[in-house]
Amino acid sequence: MDAITLLTQRRSVPRLSSPAPSGDALNVILDAGLRAPDHGALTPWEFIVAEGDGLDKLSAILKRAAESDGASDGIIEKATNGPFRAPMVITVIARTKQHDKVPLVEQYISAGCAAQAMQMAAVAQGFQGFWRTGNWAYHTEVRAALNVEGDDAIVGFLYLGSAENTQSSIPKRSRDKFVTYL
Repeated sequence: MDAITLLTQRRSVPRLSSPAPSGDALNVILDAGLRAPDHGALTPWEFIVAEGDGLDKLSAILKRAAESDGASDGIIEKATNGPFRAPMVITVIARTKQHDKVPLVEQYISAGCAAQAMQMAAVAQGFQGFWRTGNWAYHTEVRAALNVEGDDAIVGFLYLGSAENTQSSIPKRSRDKFVTYL
């Protein structure tokens, strides 16, 4: 797939099954994340890959978070099952650093760019995915379990795998609604 098609036809695919990226394909995905724009060369990211037993561990983390909130059985079940929506989930964390010239917002954006680059690298290699954040990314229990402290932030959970079905057409967005010129 050429780069322009990849970028202009991007979409999230919420129904994923095996296989997930592995070996060289996974390394390409991770390397794409490591090439995200990075003012000051701070490398403000960490990627936690969960597959197999790792999905079980992520599931347990989310379940404990839901239980700590006194959530309903339905919400606890949804949290517990969430990681199994794909055969792989990469948690993208902004690991921030205090810096005179690089504000925290730029570091969060850099980590977000890393997540986008990884999703595009997956699609370019024939895989699919979706980027989810949701309440769990901000939950104290989840942050603690993943060693996210202070100004650091989970910028998203990148679910990766293979599409279970063919996708419908992509809705067209009008540039007129989003673009102005000075």
